[in-house]
Formats: sequence, structure tokens, C-alpha cells
Amino acid sequence: MKLRTHWLAYTIVAVLVAGIVGVWTVQKGVSAQAGGESASLRTVLEVISLIKTQYVDDVDAVSLIGGYIDKGTINGMLEEAIDDPYTRYMDVRSYEQMQIDTQGEYGGIGIMVGLKDERLTIIAPFENTPGHTAGLRSGDRIVSIDGKSTELMSLDEAVGLMRGPEGKALTIGIQRGDREPSEVEIVRAVIQVPSVSKTEFFEPRRFRDQENALGYIRLQRFSERTDIELKGALQQLSEKRADGIILDLRDNPGGSLTAAIDVANTFLSDGPIMHMVGRDQAKRTIYASPFGTYPETPMVVLVNGYSASASEIVAGALQDRGRAQLVGTKTFGKGLVQSVVPLRDGSALSFTSARYQTAGGHYIHEVGIEPDVVVEPPTPEEDDETEIAAPVEVPFEEDLQLMRAVDVLDGLIRQQARRVG
Repeated sequence: MKLRTHWLAYTIVAVLVAGIVGVWTVQKGVSAQAGGESASLRTVLEVISLIKTQYVDDVDAVSLIGGYIDKGTINGMLEEAIDDPYTRYMDVRSYEQMQIDTQGEYGGIGIMVGLKDERLTIIAPFENTPGHTAGLRSGDRIVSIDGKSTELMSLDEAVGLMRGPEGKALTIGIQRGDREPSEVEIVRAVIQVPSVSKTEFFEPRRFRDQENALGYIRLQRFSERTDIELKGALQQLSEKRADGIILDLRDNPGGSLTAAIDVANTFLSDGPIMHMVGRDQAKRTIYASPFGTYPETPMVVLVNGYSASASEIVAGALQDRGRAQLVGTKTFGKGLVQSVVPLRDGSALSFTSARYQTAGGHYIHEVGIEPDVVVEPPTPEEDDETEIAAPVEVPFEEDLQLMRAVDVLDGLIRQQARRVG
């Protein structure tokens, strides 16, 4: 019955839209083609139907049609009607690139980009990639790509320009803070981005005043391999008898929602992980399963202003459930659930289908998550702030946020020992 109702709604919307588009097109004297996107009218109708029936908020069909007529492209229509930078149409090539991203290998420079204050911004460079080696940082704004301004550029177009054959160079214009933009040439490589970029075991007394054996895992993205890589890292630390775990999600821009749920489920044996609030405030709760849960050792999660999306799902779940303490600075604040629906011609629509709440029922979009222990990173020196050059790895001992996490985790282990004793 639900399936029949869905198709009935689709048919009604399609018929109405086709009729209105035909009349409006004649009146305005414009083409029904989708400009540079080369989308057919059928694809336009598919997108309008999906937005009308599945987008998180109610959207007026006339506004969508008017936006399409005025702008001439599907993305122009979406921007005009709903102004949601996370809802976008992907042509066949862009959709293929997105699928490659989730598999973790592609030709490019190894950065995750997004829109911050309506400007193309580096959310995070992945470690040991050309972008990272060239000195690009989280928060850098990309003002040009091979001489082409990014001012009116979509995310998909920017990503497409940065992708290319291994060994071919491109020039990116970078603005850091309020400084004048500068250009940096980067040679593309085949990017293989692991989820777990670092696993360390800290023996007792490795750091000043450290009492217990601690495990450290740096998780730099959420992808199809995250679950298996994380479990492998935890197995290593378990064999070495780590008394507690530090999970580092700093500069982790997110990724797969499924991977985020898997990670939270690794550390939670029951109860809610997150809530999805969709159309008409309908709420769906994702619960943890006891299967495969890591032993409940004390835990600290490191976060900062570029811990986004899937990172916030994990951090929020572990904080709200009392499973871990958060150390660092407030997170990015990207709390929208994106659904990707393939269309008949091989393209796809990525749209906001719900807003998510943390396990405790807190919205975080454009708000972020406050850590339990705030530790601001040191202010870079003037020369370091302006220079775009190969990064110098900060020793663990000089990482103020990590050292505070070690202190907090030691305290949690002592508390646990007192309860058991």
C-alpha cells in the first residue's frame, strides 16, 4: 500500500510539473534544457519529485519550477528554492567521483573541501597526501583552481577540477586568514586514504605524570573500511593491554554515516546512538547492538573545530552516553543527514533527508558539540601562519590537547579502579 501511494504521489507531481513547466516555458520563452548540466526534462522531474516527497522540509513545487526556469540548471533551481549547500545534483561524472571517494582511492591531491561562510574551504587535508605535504591546512580558503575563480563554483565542479591523472600538476590559490592569497603548485597522485592513520601504544611513564598504559588511535575519515581498520587497531592495543583509549577525531571531516554508526556501536553495547528527525518531526532512533562491542575501558575523544558530520555523531554519542569524555575545542556543527538517490540516467541527487540529534537529543547543526574539557591549541607564530609549506609534525609531547587527554584518561582509569576496588 505504501509503495502504491508513493508511485501515485510521484505520478501526480510529475504530471503537474510537466504541465506547469510546459506552460511556463512557452510564456517565458526559455529552453527546457538544463544548461551546462545537460539534464533531460525527465531528470528535472525526478529531482523535483524527490525534493517534494523526501526533503526534510516542505518545499513548494512552484518555487522549484520557478528556480529552474530562472536559473536554467538543476543546481540553480535547488539554490534558488531551498538554499541548502548540502543538497545538490550530481551529473554522471560527479556521482562516479563520489562513489570513488567512499572506496578510498582516487587521483587528486588528498583534501576534503566544503562550504564555510559560503566560501570554498578545506575541511581537512588527509595525512601523507600531496595536499598535506604542500602545507594546506584545515580552514584554508581555496580562491582559485588553475587560475579559475571559485567564487561561484559548486563543490562538485571544484572537486572535478582538482581531480586528474597521477603526476599532473595543478595550481591552487589559497587564502589563509586575512592574508593576501598565494598560489601553490601541487602534483596529483593516486590517493589511497586509510581511515586509521596512526595507532600508538604509550607505555606507563612515556609522558610526564602518566601512570597507565594507554592506546592512541588517529581516525582521519569515515569510509567503507573504517570498521575493519578500527577493529584491527583496537586488537593491537588490546594485545598490549592498554588500560584506556584515546580516539583522535581532530580534523576528521566525516564521511559515511554507516561507518560512523559502526564506530559508535563498537564502544556502546545498547541504547541510542543518534536520532534522525525528518519531515513532520518524525524521529527515527538508531540503537547500539551488544554484538562485537569493545570492552568498556576508559576512553577520551579528541575533537576540534574541523571534526564534522560523522565525527560529531560518534563524539556526541559517546559523550551523551557517558562512555567517553571529549577534550579539545567545539566541533564544526554539521548535523544534516544526506541521502543519495541514483537517477535513471546515471546521475544522482544528494539531499538533506533529516537532521540528526545526538544520543541525548541535542541538535548540533551550526551549533557544534562542546567538549567536556576545553583545550585551545597554541596560536601559530606569525611566520608559520602566513607560510604555505610542508608541515612539521608536532611531537606528542608538544601537543597540548593530547597531553591533556592523557591526564584526563589517567584520571578516568583511577576512578574505575576505585569503583572496582
